[in-house]
Amino acid sequence: MTTISKTDTTIRPLRSESVDIDVRDFEGCDFEGCDFEGCDFEGFSDSRLVELSRDENHEAFGELVRRYEGRLMRVISRFILDQDLVEDLAQDVFLRVYRRLELFDASRRFGPWLFQIGVNLTLDHLRKTQRRIRWTLFSQRNSDQSQSIDPATDDPRQQLDLAQEVRAVLDHLPEKYRTVLVLRDLENFSTAEIAAILNRKEATIRWRLAEARSKFQKLWVAKQNRETVSNGSEAEANELSSGT
Repeated sequence: MTTISKTDTTIRPLRSESVDIDVRDFEGCDFEGCDFEGCDFEGFSDSRLVELSRDENHEAFGELVRRYEGRLMRVISRFILDQDLVEDLAQDVFLRVYRRLELFDASRRFGPWLFQIGVNLTLDHLRKTQRRIRWTLFSQRNSDQSQSIDPATDDPRQQLDLAQEVRAVLDHLPEKYRTVLVLRDLENFSTAEIAAILNRKEATIRWRLAEARSKFQKLWVAKQNRETVSNGSEAEANELSSGT
């Protein structure tokens, strides 16, 4: 959750010791100098909200947070499983966005610029902590996901759902291919938006996406073939041990 301080116009996480305002709890605009009756910014364009935010209108920035927070957290969660870490990174993204508003080119779209900061921050975090990227393809996270598979189950692989299998394959793709595959095929960003987010030409994104899909397909088929062979070998071993 992102907060804005009345006193110094900075954004801080909720864990801060300062007295902050939750941007999602505004009931009306009480900021000095606001020229908009009731401060209902719902119908305002992103560029207008950025302009107002640059003038330290905190509720205008709060509207930008409300518009993008949900999808930003979903995108980050495609790379990171820990929900607390996802929320912390989302806070950091909005902190950076707020501090860099003066650098934003108003002639361009705000959304891709925000997600560029978000994706870069997420990947930088993963690189610095040297963690293996873990992918969550669906929004639901059951509390029992971390529990071990029942040892009494004949074939533990039957416990793995499609999301886990796909995630396991994605984990073997190089980062540049994983990223475009997630943004295009899982989050439905357009090629132009991905190009803006990753700061690459659209032709590069189209080529990289084609390569990513091809590599994923080959890894997926190889995985399925290995499982088929493994299942066949296991069945043969069972037959030999039973003397049939």
